[in-house]
Amino acid sequence: MFAVIAESGQSFARHTHEQFGIGVIERGAQHSLSGRGRVEAGPGDVITVNPREVHDGTPISDGGRCWRMLYIEQQLMAGIAEDLDASGRGAYEFSNPVIRDGHLADRFRRLFAAVTGMAATDALQREELLLGVLAAATQAGGVAREPPSFPPALLKARARIDDDPAAPVSLAELAGESGLSRFQLLRAFTRATGMTPHAYLVQRRIDLARQLIAAGSPLTDAALASGFADQSHMTRVFTRKYGLSPRSFANAIA
Repeated sequence: MFAVIAESGQSFARHTHEQFGIGVIERGAQHSLSGRGRVEAGPGDVITVNPREVHDGTPISDGGRCWRMLYIEQQLMAGIAEDLDASGRGAYEFSNPVIRDGHLADRFRRLFAAVTGMAATDALQREELLLGVLAAATQAGGVAREPPSFPPALLKARARIDDDPAAPVSLAELAGESGLSRFQLLRAFTRATGMTPHAYLVQRRIDLARQLIAAGSPLTDAALASGFADQSHMTRVFTRKYGLSPRSFANAIA
């Protein structure tokens, strides 16, 4: 789990995260795409995102917006889900991308302060705060559910990218994996993922870069191992998607 405080007037292109995310807009407001369509979030609103959920973000005013986020690894969330879901399936998803609940926002702020060391807490208290926030988010609309289905014809094409994001691949090769024409593949892939094949490839390269950076890899090595031309290329894409540089990300999780 890692924490991010961000303030930006930038508009972010469509992207995804590998983690669950929950946070609070502290100042300003934004429009964004979510798994439930377009939404608007303002000061005091709790915002959420699920792994691989395509979203973007555009400030509503020239003043931009400021937010705090916690990103929770899927493995950690799976263990928490077993406690929250009486069915025992251990599946969890935030169903509300924006939750207007001042009490939940205050509980999140206490959790954020505990995780970032802004407040003196021990491991037991942090665990209690985390479970309390996620349980409250469940009551506000989080639901256990099965993973969404994916068109069978596209599984091989997606796997081709997922298995080795750093490797170059052509639209013709992806179409061949799916038994579709290039245009059919482009249209179907975009409809299923919310991204074109190229945008999806770049996203998976950024995901790989984030994993390598989080593991302590030097930025130059992470860039090359993820399929980017150089560190500058990775930095441009990373910053455009997330609003912070790879170095800032590395410092945030250090």
